[in-house]
Amino acid sequence: MQAIERDQLETLALRVREHIIRLSTDGGCFIGASLSCADLITYLYSHVLDISPERVDDPARDYFLLSKGHDVPALYGTLAELGYFDRARLANHLKATDNLYWHPNRSIPGVEFHSGSLGHLLSVGVGVALDIRMRKNANRVFVLLGDGELNEGSIWESCLVAQAHHLDNLVAIVDRNSFQANTRTESLIPLEPLEDKFTAFGWSPRRIDGHSFDQMAEVFSSLPFEKGKPSVVIADTVRGKGLPSIEERADRWFVNFSSEEVAMLLDELHGIGDAALTSETLFVR
Repeated sequence: MQAIERDQLETLALRVREHIIRLSTDGGCFIGASLSCADLITYLYSHVLDISPERVDDPARDYFLLSKGHDVPALYGTLAELGYFDRARLANHLKATDNLYWHPNRSIPGVEFHSGSLGHLLSVGVGVALDIRMRKNANRVFVLLGDGELNEGSIWESCLVAQAHHLDNLVAIVDRNSFQANTRTESLIPLEPLEDKFTAFGWSPRRIDGHSFDQMAEVFSSLPFEKGKPSVVIADTVRGKGLPSIEERADRWFVNFSSEEVAMLLDELHGIGDAALTSETLFVR
């Protein structure tokens, strides 16, 4: 990847993180996991998905399904930055006058499907991918999953159906930030070795650093990983990425910050001030 392209992606991801932080007040949001998947969603929409604001209903478009729907601030921020709706609309978050709330809603331009209850959208993705195959079309389906979401049995049922139908137009991405709600996944129900599990279910896995645009460029340009098999990208990420004061903190799962705290976090995101001081002065209540 060229340096200028990487710089553009990093700038876009930074703006998306700014939106996520601003959405963490006046009702709050799931900030940690939204920040962990921001780079992935940014890259998918800007470099992978065959879709645009003018083609949200095009039958030939690629589909993106946010199965970990509570992390919709990352999707809202990306869609707003790329022109799917006006950035100013983000100020309506959680207001009764709009549909920008804690989970995706199809009334928002660019959102393909409602989500909220975890474990549902991989099965939806299987259905869409199968429909595409039956119509003999070439578009693809991408489903972003949380790692804690993999504890849902419906995920593995969907994996079996996908491999049975050889859906190599289906791509799952696992946001592997190693947290489920307010605990670490490996201390609750261990998930590893994930590559072996997906391989055993007939999928073709690849593992990357979910914050490296260079690794994303390499892996997503290789789809499908194997002909006749669904692909899965296991993306190792950091919950709260970009804000050292809350990174990998179990208690920073859902937050509702004051406007003053939001201002401090925006400064921290931009490298202004002391992260250690921020950690000491924020979140005392």
